[in-house]
Amino acid sequence: MCLILFAYQVHPQYPLIVAANRDEFYERPTAKAHFWEDYPFILAGRDLEKMGTWMGVTKSGRFAALTNFRDPKEILFEKRSRGEIVKHALTYPGPIAEYMETLQENSTLYPGYNLIAGSTHELFYYSNRGKKVEVIAPGVHGVSNHLLNTPWPKVVEGKKELAKLIKYRTPQLVEQLFNLLQKSDPFPNEMLPKTGVSLEWERKLSPLFIKSEGYGTRSSTVILFSNEKIEFFERSFSEERSEQIYTIPLQ
Repeated sequence: MCLILFAYQVHPQYPLIVAANRDEFYERPTAKAHFWEDYPFILAGRDLEKMGTWMGVTKSGRFAALTNFRDPKEILFEKRSRGEIVKHALTYPGPIAEYMETLQENSTLYPGYNLIAGSTHELFYYSNRGKKVEVIAPGVHGVSNHLLNTPWPKVVEGKKELAKLIKYRTPQLVEQLFNLLQKSDPFPNEMLPKTGVSLEWERKLSPLFIKSEGYGTRSSTVILFSNEKIEFFERSFSEERSEQIYTIPLQ
């Protein structure tokens, strides 16, 4: 997952709104969103290489999603898969706040990451680059491949447009969120961050929706959390585009 936009305790009907794009190498084997056989209470896509996930929800209303922290100099050898962090967040039997604290003890086991986890009642953020668990305040937020709300162009643009959709209470909220996630125009060179990759790659990676040879946006997901249910929409992009729609009554 390389872009997560979310509105927490802002919308009158949906205490949590999530709109996110997963960027990955096209060749990496992936399962679309489904209820897992080994954990039937989890709804999520699945990385079939490491068996973790980038984002998911549970039938009880827990949410977790992760982005990578971009650092081309980072040594990945002997580091564990970040996808297991989301899986562990969704399966942890205790309070999510308790799980978030355990991440600080194991921060060096994984490459750089950002984790958003919680529910409509409490939401937390942790990055093993920031090394501090934060309680997320009500508002419109975004995270890409740096820390939460770092003003990269795609994050700034995404937050601005998400705030507009909430303010004007558009009746076509889901479709408008997908339209936002489809924006594929690169930003001007002078607006691009400097993350250690070439200017060409900064430009390729700058849009909300990424298209390049071998790597790009594999899926877009919109999740609406109300007090009664979770509405989960996923659109996958491959040779055959598909859409998964689930409604989960909260237990």
